Formats: sequence, structure tokens, C-alpha cells
Amino acid sequence: MIRRPIATPAALAVLSSLLASGALAQGAPGGAAAGGGTPQVPVATTKVQRQDLPVLLSGLGLVVANKSIVIHPRVDGTVDQVAFQEGQLVKAGDLLVQLDPRPYQAILDQVVAKRASDAANLANARNDLARYTQLASNQFAAQQQVDSQRATVAQLEAAVRGDEANIAAAQLNVEFCRITAPFDGRVGLRLTDPGAFVRSADNTQAGLVNLSQISPISMTFALPQDQLPRVMAAMRAAPAKVYATTPDGSGRLAEGTVVTVDNAIDTTTGTIKVKATFPNTDNKLWPGQFVNASAQVDVIKDAITVPTPVIQHGPVGLFVFVVKPDSTIAVQPVEVSYENGKVSVVSKGLEQDQVVVLNGQSRLVAGTHVIATPGA
Repeated sequence: MIRRPIATPAALAVLSSLLASGALAQGAPGGAAAGGGTPQVPVATTKVQRQDLPVLLSGLGLVVANKSIVIHPRVDGTVDQVAFQEGQLVKAGDLLVQLDPRPYQAILDQVVAKRASDAANLANARNDLARYTQLASNQFAAQQQVDSQRATVAQLEAAVRGDEANIAAAQLNVEFCRITAPFDGRVGLRLTDPGAFVRSADNTQAGLVNLSQISPISMTFALPQDQLPRVMAAMRAAPAKVYATTPDGSGRLAEGTVVTVDNAIDTTTGTIKVKATFPNTDNKLWPGQFVNASAQVDVIKDAITVPTPVIQHGPVGLFVFVVKPDSTIAVQPVEVSYENGKVSVVSKGLEQDQVVVLNGQSRLVAGTHVIATPGA
């Protein structure tokens, strides 16, 4: 004989309470109503937009100084003065390093004195030539003496011209003791100190200082060779814009223009090198820095666009989940003509202001009821 449990009045009261509160009701997944109903799936949505979208070609860019040189002395000498601060911005013609000019000044004084001596001898020889020429015309001097004096005048004229060349060379050496910036730029770390003896022909010497022009600044980046016609067409139409962004793509650093492309394709990589320039007045770009480079080669006018995560890949092609006015899902096949990693251009399948699912697609099928929250 099987004993059946006897329901006490207390147990019946608890059971009635649970049934009234719906704790034992059979609910559907996704928040179905008590006692059965249509599931409602939470999703993030966005609207289809119509906008002008730039067509960008991207590559890894290397920032390089527009001009960069190591300053070397052009004469031997002792460093008298280092006239710059490390990292200082300098203008063309600003003094960087002063060498001791006294040895070269002494040589200049010597050649100036020699020219004065040769010039005096030349003046005397010309006077003698004039006298001998007059005497020879009156038969009081031999023609040979006139010719000899004329040769002496020519020799002294050549000596004076040589003195003038020596003076110019000595003046250059004195000027070379004053080492100035050849262009506007920023100096690097000091490579020499006052009192050091430097040589112009010493290849082992590091130099005096590095000078780089960083405003404006340049950048080189590589693009696949099949994109070369698009880049060239953009350059012919107008100055092609280039955007430099951080390697993680979180922020734009600068905007510049394409200057030129290399004159040959790299056969080892199948890429073409592109050079761009940036004003860089805020110094956000620095020589040696790696950035993401994006060259704008075209603009798609009045494009139907959605964020790229909206686009889904199916067995028969691309599609999106469209949220209908009754909060149910429709599966809409689409065609995408361009995407830049963040935004996709839909050439067929969508219209402006339609609501599409941005996030939460994994639980959706046609006809699913959703709770739509506008996404970012």
C-alpha cells in the first residue's frame, strides 16, 4: 500500500502564494510573458544614414624629418663656444658653434699684406714700362728692354690676382669658424663641448650636432601596387589629402597632402612608396614615429552607409537585420561597395533612416521580437 503525502493547510497556503506570484509559471526564453508568449531579445540598433564618405587607402607610415643633417666643421680648430641649447628651435643663420678664428685670421692678414706688396711692385713696374716705351719711341731705349718690362708687369698682375684668390680662401676659412644653421629646424643633443679640437676631414667624428626640420615634416608609407592608378588620379585632380592617426586608430594626429610617389615599385613586396608632407605646427608628429597613414583618393557622394558591424555574412551573401515598426526582425540581403573598417557603403538593399541591428545579432532570426536600444 502506497502512502501519499497529506497536504497540510500551511503547505497549501505557500503553494497558492507561489502560483499567484508567477514563480512557477512557464516563461519563454528572452523575457516571455507568464503563461507563454513571443520572446523579446534585447539589441542595440542604429539608423541607416546618407552621407558623403571619403575613400581612404591605408598603410603603415614612418615619419621622417623634412630635412636632416649632421653639422660637421669645414675647418680644423678648437671649439670656443657652443651657442645652442639642446632641443632648441633655430632659424637659418643662427650661430650654433664658434671655432677659434685666430689662426685663420693671421693667415688672412698675411695674404692681405702680400697683396699690398705685390700691388705696389705692379704700380712701379707699370710706371717703368711707360717710361721705357716712351724712350724706345725716341730711340733712347732698346725694344728688348720694353718687352722685358712688359713681361714683368704681366707677372706682377698675375701675382696680385693670386693674392686676391688667397685672400678669398682665407676669408672663407675665417667665416667657417662661425658655424651657423643652414635652415630652420630643431637641434638635437650636443655632440661636442667647448675646448674640443675638431677636424674637418675626420670621418670617425660624430659631428657637432644634428639639425632636423620638423615643421613642416614628411611621412612615407607603402600601398599595394594595384592602387597606384587611384593615387595618381587623385593627385592629378587636386592635392590628395593624407591623414595620420595613432597606430591603434584611436585619434587623428595630423592632416597633410601627398607630395609624390616613388619612381619604381618595390618588386620584393609589390608595393609603391608614397611621400606626404604635414605642416606639423603643433609637433604631434616626430621623426622616427610610426603612424597609420590614410590617403583620400575619392569621395562617394550621397552614400547609404551603416557601421560595419551591422553587416552580417551568410551562406548566400551579405545581409543585415532590419527592425520593422512592430519591433520584429526582417532579414535583408545587401550589397556592399566599399568599407573602411568602421563604415560600410551599401549599394543595394537599404534606404535612409531604416533601423538596423548594430549589436546582439547572434540570437536573431526572421520574425524575432526585439527590445531595441539605440547604439553608439
